[in-house]
Amino acid sequence: MKSFTLDLPANYRLRDVLAFHGRDTESVAEEVGAKRLRKGVVLDGVPVVLDIGLAPASASCAVHADGKLSKATQQRVREAALSILGLRIDPEPFRAFAAKDDMFGPLTLAQPGLRIVQSATVFEALTWAIIGQQINLSFAISLRRTFILQAGRRHSSGLWCYPEAADAVKLGIEDLTGRKFSRAKAETLLRLANLVASGELQLDATPTNSIEQISAALLAVKGIGPWTVNYGLLRGYGYADCSLHGDVAIRAALQQLLGEEVKPDMPRTEQILARYAPHRTMAAAHLWASLHPRGDDDKDSA
Repeated sequence: MKSFTLDLPANYRLRDVLAFHGRDTESVAEEVGAKRLRKGVVLDGVPVVLDIGLAPASASCAVHADGKLSKATQQRVREAALSILGLRIDPEPFRAFAAKDDMFGPLTLAQPGLRIVQSATVFEALTWAIIGQQINLSFAISLRRTFILQAGRRHSSGLWCYPEAADAVKLGIEDLTGRKFSRAKAETLLRLANLVASGELQLDATPTNSIEQISAALLAVKGIGPWTVNYGLLRGYGYADCSLHGDVAIRAALQQLLGEEVKPDMPRTEQILARYAPHRTMAAAHLWASLHPRGDDDKDSA
């Protein structure tokens, strides 16, 4: 596959992209520099490294694949680059929507150009959401690294590639529980991988498999709840209207903005966020950023 170039919009917040992909200082599947990002991921059975050179107005994407890429997989590579660079959701509609809002108007002015950075694939986003359930970020990052080393594949360049479902199903429960995964977390992770690998759970959004249908199918999986689904939609699909009312950091940000002594409970948080449909994903991004203005937007949400 030939290299390709993506245009970057005005006010592009490169620091947010680098902060998200550089959260793991011991990362095995990402390499982050001031003007370069390398990401390893398995796509349709082929280990691929995306080597992205970052300039002020463009991103030059070199593709290094350990195998031949079909036309469909080449498109998946391009889609992965768009996700990695946070180019799926245009922040302008929410900025205009919230311009006169007492709470979000000032936030959008304080964080111009804020975007949602995504995982390279939907499977990566969902597995990261499962891994991060009810634990702190540093522990979640270490478990994610373990998962990559156990289920992923090493590219010829030496960088590890985030696994696909077909890779993950080769693991047993003990492979994970023996490395600090709780049994419930390991079972949910492998349950998802088996459903996806078998084709029983289809993750591709198509005219006959809508986001709403995918959400319902995910909620039917034991161990996956509304927070995991919404986080997966946000990081995996770039879906513009995810309600993160179950997110601890979202509730903490609302508490701070409302000047209240305790966090709003989930029903009230859901009610507040409902005012900003169909832009609740960007609302969540601005709430995260209000707590962590340097770009580590979901530091407490994992």
